[in-house]
Amino acid sequence: MIIQTILDFIASMGLTNMDYKSGIMILVALLFLYLAIHRDFEPLLLVPIAFGMLLSNLPLTGMFNEGGLFRYFYLLDEIGILPPLIFLGIGAMTDFGPLIAYPKSLLLGAAAQLGIFTSFLGAILFAGFNAQEAASIGIIGGADGPTAIYLTTKLAPHLLGAIAVAAYSYMALVPVIQPPIMKLLTTKKMRCVVMEQLRPVSEREKILFPIMVSVVVTLILPAAAPLVGMLMLGNLLRESGRTLRLSDTAANAMINIVTIMLGLSVGASAVGPTFLVLDTIKIVILGVLAFMVGTAGGVLLGDIMYLYSGGKVNPLIGSAGVSAVPMAARVSQKVGAAELPGNFLLMHAMGPNVAGVIGSAVAAGVMLSMFGGY
Repeated sequence: MIIQTILDFIASMGLTNMDYKSGIMILVALLFLYLAIHRDFEPLLLVPIAFGMLLSNLPLTGMFNEGGLFRYFYLLDEIGILPPLIFLGIGAMTDFGPLIAYPKSLLLGAAAQLGIFTSFLGAILFAGFNAQEAASIGIIGGADGPTAIYLTTKLAPHLLGAIAVAAYSYMALVPVIQPPIMKLLTTKKMRCVVMEQLRPVSEREKILFPIMVSVVVTLILPAAAPLVGMLMLGNLLRESGRTLRLSDTAANAMINIVTIMLGLSVGASAVGPTFLVLDTIKIVILGVLAFMVGTAGGVLLGDIMYLYSGGKVNPLIGSAGVSAVPMAARVSQKVGAAELPGNFLLMHAMGPNVAGVIGSAVAAGVMLSMFGGY
């Protein structure tokens, strides 16, 4: 009896139920934790993602099983609740002034969406995915995790785990992926351009902008309303001057809570036996290519603007046209300051960065309208 009890106990241990795929994902989770904590690679995203991945791959925890804690968080992703709330918080956190002051930033944000559509075509032509799956994979190129999750829940929910992990991982690795592309596509002279100070933006402009964008985008693309609408509502709460408590809640407590839930559920979805399959590998490869092409698209348009402006536009701000706010803008600032200490590009880069958020949501709306039956 005692021996059988001991044997049953040993059999119930996680150690004796480990499989190699879960082991691989645990190592990936530990790598992400190292990058987040020791190397400071976007820890607010990478720590909950990595820890969710760690817990769900430890044997017999049941964290991502039906009825498990992380499964309930994941359900909020699947029904499209958490991504719009993230957009609400981003809107409340973000100053749209640089975009309003320099409207040409919209072009850089649009150019950075090139990765979405090239990856979409690649997924259909070379990887064997259908149009709905390809659209969900392509949106990774916008470097916008909430948009990727939202679109995938509508078009290809069976790929949600792989796409969510890829999208958020690449968002967190923006400081690693972008700088080599930025330096490859620019000269030192271009990177040292000091841009003119942006004009002041009036309070009226800041209030009217989110209202007008909501109306115009929704009239053209109703499918984009949940994301663009929440983004603009958050910004209106910030700029109206009458809703400071709501703005503060959206920009701090709410977005922090939602980020924890979203990060944990995204990481937990990467369960070794179901995650490490051929389709996941294809998605990871297509996702990084999409992100690289998007970064390149923004920088190349920045190069063109540099030439046509007579050297007044620093093309490094084009890389911020991807949607990772404010990470991509900080990378533009860091690379520019490394070339010319004291060169302050952050506010100039925030224009394309905000445009990228809007652009990725609009791109998702286009995909939903074309392939989602809207």
